[in-house]
Amino acid sequence: MRHLLILSTLALLSTAAATTYPLTITDDLGRKITLNSEPKRIIAMLPSHTETLIAIGAGDKLVATDEYSNYPQAITDKLRKVGSAYKPDLEAIVALKPDLVLADESAGSRLTEKLAQAGLTVYGGTGQTYNEVFEKIAVLGKMTNHETGALNLITSMRRDLNTLQASVAKLPKVSTYYEIDPSPYSVGPNSFIGALISRAGGKTIVPAALGDFPKLDPEMIVKANPQVMVGLPLAEASKRPGWAGLKAVQSGKIFKPTPEERDALSRPGPRLPAALRALIKYIHPEAMKAGEVK
Repeated sequence: MRHLLILSTLALLSTAAATTYPLTITDDLGRKITLNSEPKRIIAMLPSHTETLIAIGAGDKLVATDEYSNYPQAITDKLRKVGSAYKPDLEAIVALKPDLVLADESAGSRLTEKLAQAGLTVYGGTGQTYNEVFEKIAVLGKMTNHETGALNLITSMRRDLNTLQASVAKLPKVSTYYEIDPSPYSVGPNSFIGALISRAGGKTIVPAALGDFPKLDPEMIVKANPQVMVGLPLAEASKRPGWAGLKAVQSGKIFKPTPEERDALSRPGPRLPAALRALIKYIHPEAMKAGEVK
């Protein structure tokens, strides 16, 4: 069903020359958002939205972003910062008079609710799964009258991702533990990060039944005995209870991403190919050495 949805989305994008307004979109909270005209003043409260708008050619519509939006730096450095999802500067956001605010669907932050209560037009939604990343790019292209830019981005991303995936297609699957934070939170196979791990020749140790971004029982990690760990330093991993004898610790196959890699891996947006390239480097470095990964 997801595959068919993506194909139909691309088909619509390829035939649409321009967005017709008024436009009504349903966000991830089930709210109907109506844009009476093409938005000219947009505030993006998530880095993935910021990066997507810039990548599809709608960056000139941005009047502000959240404090974590830092790519591409030449553009984001010039934009005003208005807090974060959990600590938004509501007064500053309202004062900028945006005609569209891009937020998330998190019940924890309640960001969309707070902004809507302030009388703003807010779209709440992010890509949680691999295919949803492309769906959200298509939606942002539709809302901002940049459907062609969205189609071009989706096409180039899929081309790069397919090429990278092909480089490890014949290599064995490697059990992988991906740590979001030391709580420990990790990633399920249906999350966009879990899907990238699979495409990199790995297999997350987290069962799908636990969800996309679950908090794990540390004992489960010990029992799973992963071959590779991503997201923490080797020195820290070796000190955790019961971890000294794990395969990943014994072989030293524990990798802490660089700040740029970490951002690419954590943001469901245009840098998915960079994230996949990083994961291949960790999980199947032999593909890198063979020159199969460009």
